[in-house]
Amino acid sequence: MRGVAPSILSADFARLGAQVDEVLAAGARVIHVDVMDGHFVPPLTMGPIVVDALAPAVHAAGGALDVHLMVERPEHHVEAFASAGADGITIHVEATPHVHYALQQIREAGLRAGLAVNPGTPAEAIAAVAHELDLALCMTVNPGWGGQPFIEHSLAKVARIRALVGDGPAVEVDGGIGVATAGPCARAGATLFVAGSSVFGAEDPAAAFAEVSAAAGVEPSA
Repeated sequence: MRGVAPSILSADFARLGAQVDEVLAAGARVIHVDVMDGHFVPPLTMGPIVVDALAPAVHAAGGALDVHLMVERPEHHVEAFASAGADGITIHVEATPHVHYALQQIREAGLRAGLAVNPGTPAEAIAAVAHELDLALCMTVNPGWGGQPFIEHSLAKVARIRALVGDGPAVEVDGGIGVATAGPCARAGATLFVAGSSVFGAEDPAAAFAEVSAAAGVEPSA
């Protein structure tokens, strides 16, 4: 997995399908779905019904739905999101005492398994399960709210995560990712770049997607 993953958290939900179609037409092949439960993080966002609604169009375009569970006890929700059409699920190391079990559940559902760490959590928290991961997510802002500024010292953490997981898994960055920050993250070892307000907050999301992709050094899909 390599590319810019537009985050629908920043989309206009009155025209969500149309906005997702715009970025798919521009070459996006990973659509990021931020799920928040009002407990692990204060906001409450969306659930499997949104994944179910988007899955046909995303899959028809050859794309994938990257579900980021910012929820307590994510192992309770894997089956619902898998059934709705998710292609990968990322959980937080801070959100469950059963990280290995939760990752196994995701794999057994046939999905890509990801593990995220918050800004205050050391990269080394993923070390014990690094071999289980298809994706490691470095939060480059505190989870829960779009539009926050990028935390500069995250770059060193991205490099540590890349060293821990090796060359195989994707290393994803999420928070404050735009034209100015995508390139430095790529040079630190990131390969998947979640872009919310920098894409869907722009007047032309398709053009903004292309600009962030160019800054990250990745080619949009044809």
